[in-house]
Amino acid sequence: MERLIICEICGNEMEAALVTCPFCGAQRASDPLFLRGPSHRTVNLEKGLPTVRQALERLRRELASARLQGYRVLTLIHGYGSSGRGGAIRTEVRRHLYYLRERGEINDVLAGEDFGRRSGHGRQLIRRFPFLASHHDADRGNRGITLVVL
Repeated sequence: MERLIICEICGNEMEAALVTCPFCGAQRASDPLFLRGPSHRTVNLEKGLPTVRQALERLRRELASARLQGYRVLTLIHGYGSSGRGGAIRTEVRRHLYYLRERGEINDVLAGEDFGRRSGHGRQLIRRFPFLASHHDADRGNRGITLVVL
């Protein structure tokens, strides 16, 4: 099995034998970051019908756990709400994620409705993390999920 490393510039996985990143063209440092564990994980925040407070607490625990385990991207399932106008969990989870992004605690946030091969932000995320091209929700406009880059 080939060893994979993470490009320090763009964050893509690449073969350890390569000196130049095939995605961004950056020269590899002499001491690369070796890929630790799997790249992607799905977390269902609405499982068990939690309150908003319980869902946010689970979000905090899952983010901390994912960082420790070396995940790069999380897909958060928060649902869209039964009213059809967007649920309270969805609203508060996204509000909290944007706050964490502004503080520099997470790298990026992408709403499920923007996750596609054609949209600018979605296309950039798939280019950065090619494994997301085969994600079940790519190009589906799913308002009940949010992707987080750690």
